[in-house]
Amino acid sequence: MTFRKWPELTQAQLEEEILALWSAEDLFHQIQRRAEGAESFVFYEGPPTANGRPGIHHVFSRTIKDLVCRFHAMRGKRVTRIAGWDAHGLPVEIEVEKQLNLNGKQEIEVFGVEKFNRLCRESVFTYQSEWERLSDRIAFWLDYDHPYVTCSNEYIETVWWLLARLHDRGLLTRGHRVLPYCPRCGTVLSSHELALGYEDVTTRSVYLKLPLLDDPTRKLLVWTTTPWTLISNVAIAVHPDLEYGEYTVGSERLILAIERAGAIKLGAAAGGDVGPTATFADLPPEAVSTIRGRALVGARYRRPFDAVPLPEGTAASVVVPGAFVSAEDGSGLVHRAPAFGADDYAAGKEHGLAFINPVAADGTFRGTAWPELEGRLVTAKETNELIIKRLKDDGTWHLTEAYEHAYPHCWRCRSPLIYYARDSWFIRTSAVKDRLLQANASVGWHPPEVGSGRFGAWLENNVDWALSRERYWGTPLPVWVCDADSEHTEVIGSYQQLSERWGRPLPPGFDPHKPFIDSVTWACACGGSMRRTPEVIDTWFDSGAMPYAQWHYPFEHEAEFASHFPADFICEGIDQTRGWFYSLLAIAVTAFEQAPYRNVVVNELVLDSDGQKMSKSRGNVVEPWDVIQTFGADTVRLYLIASSQVWLPKRFDPRTIPEVAGGFFETLKHTYTFFALYAGDWTPAQMPSDRPLVDRWLASRLAATVEAVTASWAGYDVTTGLRALMDFVVDDLSNWYVRINRDRFWAPDTAADPAALATLHEALVTTARLLAPAAPFVSDWLHRALGDGSVHLAPFPDAVEARDPGLDQAMAAIRQLVSLGRAGRESANLRVRQPLARMHVAVPAGVLGEYENELLELLRTEVNVKSVGVVSSDADLVRLRGKPNFRALGKRFGKETPEAAKAVARLTPEQLRRLEEGEEVSLEVNGARYRYLPGDLVVEREVVSDWLVQSSGQCVAALDPALSPELRREGVARELIHRIQRLRKEAGYEYTTRIALSITGPEEVLEAVRAHEAFIRGETLARELHVGGSIHAPDVEQEIDIDQTRAIVGLRAHAPPTQQEASTKDI
Repeated sequence: MTFRKWPELTQAQLEEEILALWSAEDLFHQIQRRAEGAESFVFYEGPPTANGRPGIHHVFSRTIKDLVCRFHAMRGKRVTRIAGWDAHGLPVEIEVEKQLNLNGKQEIEVFGVEKFNRLCRESVFTYQSEWERLSDRIAFWLDYDHPYVTCSNEYIETVWWLLARLHDRGLLTRGHRVLPYCPRCGTVLSSHELALGYEDVTTRSVYLKLPLLDDPTRKLLVWTTTPWTLISNVAIAVHPDLEYGEYTVGSERLILAIERAGAIKLGAAAGGDVGPTATFADLPPEAVSTIRGRALVGARYRRPFDAVPLPEGTAASVVVPGAFVSAEDGSGLVHRAPAFGADDYAAGKEHGLAFINPVAADGTFRGTAWPELEGRLVTAKETNELIIKRLKDDGTWHLTEAYEHAYPHCWRCRSPLIYYARDSWFIRTSAVKDRLLQANASVGWHPPEVGSGRFGAWLENNVDWALSRERYWGTPLPVWVCDADSEHTEVIGSYQQLSERWGRPLPPGFDPHKPFIDSVTWACACGGSMRRTPEVIDTWFDSGAMPYAQWHYPFEHEAEFASHFPADFICEGIDQTRGWFYSLLAIAVTAFEQAPYRNVVVNELVLDSDGQKMSKSRGNVVEPWDVIQTFGADTVRLYLIASSQVWLPKRFDPRTIPEVAGGFFETLKHTYTFFALYAGDWTPAQMPSDRPLVDRWLASRLAATVEAVTASWAGYDVTTGLRALMDFVVDDLSNWYVRINRDRFWAPDTAADPAALATLHEALVTTARLLAPAAPFVSDWLHRALGDGSVHLAPFPDAVEARDPGLDQAMAAIRQLVSLGRAGRESANLRVRQPLARMHVAVPAGVLGEYENELLELLRTEVNVKSVGVVSSDADLVRLRGKPNFRALGKRFGKETPEAAKAVARLTPEQLRRLEEGEEVSLEVNGARYRYLPGDLVVEREVVSDWLVQSSGQCVAALDPALSPELRREGVARELIHRIQRLRKEAGYEYTTRIALSITGPEEVLEAVRAHEAFIRGETLARELHVGGSIHAPDVEQEIDIDQTRAIVGLRAHAPPTQQEASTKDI
């Protein structure tokens, strides 16, 4: 058969052609149909929101997903690839607000909720086609014909069913708690949403002095990082067991934790700010008196402000105990405002403290006695400066410091959050914490430390899921509450149940979203009306419900759901430990008491080349389409997976893509081109039974690579598997097998060796199949070119019985000796093309085994020496010497280290070799016995002759550098051949072009040419060779320098060849 040439196209152009071919063949659906009835491999796709464009980080995770799914599909599995779209929530609403130039909920309601939600539904799919086009372009195969969409009626009904199930199990409850709250969006957030939005900020923390009512000269030194909350202060918390001191500063005595006294500028001048580098010259050396925190409990103090009246019958201005108070920062006294902190709220409940909340839902002050404060946003810098000024004017202020910390921001609008007491609906995940931890322990996390560390710690500190959102575009919370008695509630779990309770059929085109759903009411048994609570639910619950809702379970497709739960595999970025990974697990455990996934691959963030997060504001965002067009999708895929472990932060530097992945594809291309050039009309046939040693070695290395790739990818380690394949192609196949076998593929007037062709063909076909999950485009072209059809319809290679570990070990030793021999040549500036007379080598006993003679001949050829001898011990070539590792010896021998180091010199060569092999040895010197471990010293080798000696471990290579006249002449001839081959290439000759050749120069050059004329003619395809004369009308003529001796070489193309001949040295 004829093997086609690699096309003269860019990588991107080649991929575009393959995409068109796949589309014409309907390849994706072919694969799905062929897998019907096979064992399933269940993959869940985390749903993106399509109102934003995909980025390079999406290419990263989608490449991992696709690799794993293709791998299992090629292993005969029926792989679930259902696409999904996350269509609800703040991400959608905020984008629509921007489009409409609306600012906040009040303006949305003026605009109209029905119109707003209609625009939200439309905007959800703004970039759907771009998501699908990018997925297609990077060969991420998903079933976009039947996606799940979280805003569809069927999906919402399943979500309602899940919530009703949680309610029936006592896990859906209503409560009033302090929660993270976004004033700009006007809604509470869950703890996992909170974790997605932390930003490093510098704010102004304040120390203030609050006088005790029974002795105003004694003042509590109180610290806060949120001055705006001082308006609602009703208590000061101290740790009962901390020791507090009174320090005299002027006419005042300040009370604070003794452990914090040295960190606070106690004598600050009134009206001046002090930064974090303040000196402590004014600190009294000792406290006037000391007291335990519990003795301060119950003390009354003057509140910092009276801007809001206190409710009657509640406690205020009192010191309370707080076990959470620490001496790590601040003053050891913490102000309490129950409306604005979870700990504060709990303390308020416990001690009957007043509840003061002068902050409206939009985050502004309302109803205070300060006109200048009214309507100001509490998180605004100007608001806090106003409060600090008031503290100074009142004489309460003591110190302002810059405070750097991570502060929560809204994960969607990026506004600062506040902690705010609100009514909300919760899923009681804290009640099932142990089951969450048990389910998590059953999951295979990749890497494991994410499951046991970051995610496990998150579950250990689990708090109830704040489910409800005071927004508009989302799954409506299916809870109806009586307007006469709020204790009367009903949770609706299906549209049929809703219709029955409503007492009428649902209208055609029924839409369960706001505002339509809010018109559905019915009479309560108590005489009131059942009305839906106005909230929608957290969009993370939507995405976490996809294992069930994608099938509209339990209303239909029960069998499909049962066979697709739990997932075998999911994959997303590290941020999803607080997002989708958690919502999936929380719903599965609360509703079904099991984990929803078996294996999770967690990829890290994609950073820029300097290790910075990518952002539009920094201008360092990499557009995926740009790099795909420049390098091709396969190259980008390999770069993302192979450049570093996928669960380590990924520095994306387009400048390094050619180095990491481009070189691999060039090597693969040249290897295939080499094969196709010399295969001629050869047709793949059964492998010869009697295969040469090097062919058996390549088959063994290929089988080892299949084993390594399969084991890694079956264990979800995509990077290690891909690197094993890339190393095989570059190091074993191209740089070793093809190079050392070039004469078997080409020799003048002879056909290529069928065994060599069969071996290389087998290696390329297997490589294409191994590569298919990682680089689906190039592998498919290669597999088709080799005559085996689409690689994606082929099975993944099985490890064959070709492994020969002994041969692998022996060849590895020979390759090591070749490397050492070349290093020896380099040390003496001896070119590889200059033959040498002798080489002696030492290798560990038995390593070469039965292959010794063949492998030594291979070594002789590769190092270009006339003879190779094996010595029984490297002692014939080098002298072994131990160099003490004083750091290691010091840890073990302590004061005896000098003597132990001195005794190293007495170790025998045999003992030093045993240490190299990982054993321990003992030595007795003057009655003292020393036991040495392998890390206690470094074994060095000293050359004992004028030969060129190099060593690595127990492999030693020694070259005789002496050059006879004959060796010099052969070296000149070989160098001439090398230069002529380069001139052939520069002249644009085909590999098969015969030439006329002339060489003129000094007599020493001409002597070398005459002595090796047949060799030169054969290697350069010279039909004519003019020694000492020139040829007529040369195509190229050039003066060359050989060891500072000049010669002139002329070439002219001869008549076209009658058969295929070429020099393989140019490949």
